[in-house]
Amino acid sequence: MFRYKTTTWNPGAALLAAIVLVAIPSSVANADFTLGEPANLGPTVNGSGAEGYPSISADGLSLYFWSDRPGGYSGGDIWVTTRASVSDPWGAPVNLGATVNSPVGQTTPNISPDGLSLYFASSRDRGGAAADLYVTTRATLSDAWGPAVNLGPTVNSSAGGQGGPSISADGLSLYFASDRPGGYGMVDLWVTTRATLSDPWGPPANLGRTVNSNAFEAHPSISADGLALFFEGGSGYPDDIWVTRRAAVSDPWGPPVHLGPGVNLSAADDATPNISADGRTLYFCSNRPGGYGGYDMWQVPIIPVVDFNGDGKVDGEEVLAMAQHWGSDQSLYDIGPTPLGDGIVDVNDLTVLAGYIGQDVNDPTLIAHWALDEAAGMTAADGIAGNNATVMGAAWQPAGGKIGGALAFDGKDDFAMSAKPVLDPAKGAFSALAWIKGGAAGQTILSQANGANWLMADAATGALATELSKTRTGSKLSSQAVITDGNWHRIAFTWDGMNRRLYVDSVLVAQDAQDNLAASSGSLFIGTNKAMAPGTFWSGLIDDVRVYNRAVQP
Repeated sequence: MFRYKTTTWNPGAALLAAIVLVAIPSSVANADFTLGEPANLGPTVNGSGAEGYPSISADGLSLYFWSDRPGGYSGGDIWVTTRASVSDPWGAPVNLGATVNSPVGQTTPNISPDGLSLYFASSRDRGGAAADLYVTTRATLSDAWGPAVNLGPTVNSSAGGQGGPSISADGLSLYFASDRPGGYGMVDLWVTTRATLSDPWGPPANLGRTVNSNAFEAHPSISADGLALFFEGGSGYPDDIWVTRRAAVSDPWGPPVHLGPGVNLSAADDATPNISADGRTLYFCSNRPGGYGGYDMWQVPIIPVVDFNGDGKVDGEEVLAMAQHWGSDQSLYDIGPTPLGDGIVDVNDLTVLAGYIGQDVNDPTLIAHWALDEAAGMTAADGIAGNNATVMGAAWQPAGGKIGGALAFDGKDDFAMSAKPVLDPAKGAFSALAWIKGGAAGQTILSQANGANWLMADAATGALATELSKTRTGSKLSSQAVITDGNWHRIAFTWDGMNRRLYVDSVLVAQDAQDNLAASSGSLFIGTNKAMAPGTFWSGLIDDVRVYNRAVQP
């Protein structure tokens, strides 16, 4: 949102032109939580100008932010909006006043967990050039804010600017962004620490090459448990939101994960993330359509993944899977006490899971689902995105499926085709699952027009195989699990961004390393291969076809 202007960083200069593109790591993977639908904070908070850098208080009742709205002391001030409870609407924003705001400008506020310290960036001591980090404090929540104090030369480098502070829950670590010397890119993420709340801040340390790229990383937001760090990253305009995670606060940060298209719109600048203390809401700013000004503040719910095996329900299988990983740090099952997890599978996770057992599953990662329960007609409904499939020749079996009805294919020319593409395999992690019965060697269950055969029976053995690979003519992954024996089998292909795997009846039957897949934009075929070639049409039943944009654990 706020960008480089020259060689000095002025985070108060809003909406500047894009800079020359520099590559950012392109790998895309999904974290073990999902994101709901982003919601605008509304016209009471968002005005006709620009609002950004949200910082939510630990109790969720105060939201500090930057705005260039009228009534301030400069071209951009720090404001706060409050509400009586988390279910109430936000009230009219209030300027923090001349003690905090100056005529030179200030930005990137971050409220401490106890609500008694507010960190921010300002160029007031540097003549409006590059910014330093400051803190203002108050004795109680009902007191006025005191004079802003510069954090000093140990933290603030005169050779660059700094901004976007984020204080840890214990108050002993302060994350921020800076273009000072010693980094890896245009702006990097750094952290300064102190032994106690009364000790001075120590020399900042760069978060390292795993997190920082040769592009732009800024505006970090540390989770309450210190195990997740959300930040803005990119190479110009637009920027996106990412997250890096670690198993323990003493561990190094892992590779950043892109939050995906639900939050990051390709044509919009999605920036300045701030994670709530309970880990259930992510606040950010964006210039996406549907706002009230140039940039608005938005929020998006964070939802735990609870349907581990992708069968559309949460039951004893999820409980058993969690029990099998008890005491481990397996992130798929680490869903409590917040959706971000706490680094260990324990009673906190079981408590969260128990709240979903027997309930309808709301899984935003399920992007297509053909239940195939119709009794007649040429349409197989997609119950998720309305991407209905046209049925050509296959016969409905209303009571003959594994789950309700199914489609019966004659092995000659029967198939179904989705109205539009489901996904591009090159865009990120995904899974494809189906129940099947019958078939013969060389026949295909799922494929993509002009792309690859996703799930098929090996031509020599009748075992489950896939042709999804780095190139259109890449290596096939085959298993030894025969699926053409006349019995019902639940088959699955999953790709987590680094590995491709095949499952039969919840058992991993084949896997290998595959760090990317070939791009394809064709529609999905059910019951034939990518070219509808003779001998590849399925002869048997297919039921409950599901596609997820995450790697499930069947």
